[in-house]
Amino acid sequence: MRQRKQDSEKLFTHLGFAIFQGILGLIFLLSCENDIEKINELTSELHLPQQTGYDVEIAFTDSGYLRWKIYAPEISRYESKDNPYIEFPRGIKIIDFDREGKTESRLTANYAIYYQKDQLGEAKNNVVAIKETTGEELYTEQLFWDQKAETVYSNTFSRIINNQGTHIGEKGFEAKQDLSRWKLHGSRGTVKIKNEPED
Repeated sequence: MRQRKQDSEKLFTHLGFAIFQGILGLIFLLSCENDIEKINELTSELHLPQQTGYDVEIAFTDSGYLRWKIYAPEISRYESKDNPYIEFPRGIKIIDFDREGKTESRLTANYAIYYQKDQLGEAKNNVVAIKETTGEELYTEQLFWDQKAETVYSNTFSRIINNQGTHIGEKGFEAKQDLSRWKLHGSRGTVKIKNEPED
């Protein structure tokens, strides 16, 4: 009789503990509801690319003429609700062509991103642009391309080298997208002066 009583007490103890655990679990879940919602919101923002390509070459034409070629070791396209974008996480090389198919300018950078809705591109980390027709060279750490305004600009230290010398934009520069009509911000530089022939 005593054994039965002890067994039933153990059973009730186990049942009581299980019910207590269940109640605690329910309280925990209810108290964490907001946290779970927050986690779901955060994880929905951490999305994966819809498309990824490796060793990519892309050609753009306009009215039947080749305008640009893009080379990238890796490219990913993301479909964001607000502003879909294309990322070049391992760098980019862009070649701009004239109507005769000759190279006008070249640009390289270690990273680039292009926001499709805003039509705004950003290249950064060791950005080098060379205008083949004039021999001008641009060196900066960040460069923006505004496709709608057809301009490129930077807000960081920029160095331009041309046949007149080296020109510094301490606070960046702006120019036409074909790298013409430079305007330096906080400018200084060294200018080459031709020696006058002696009489």
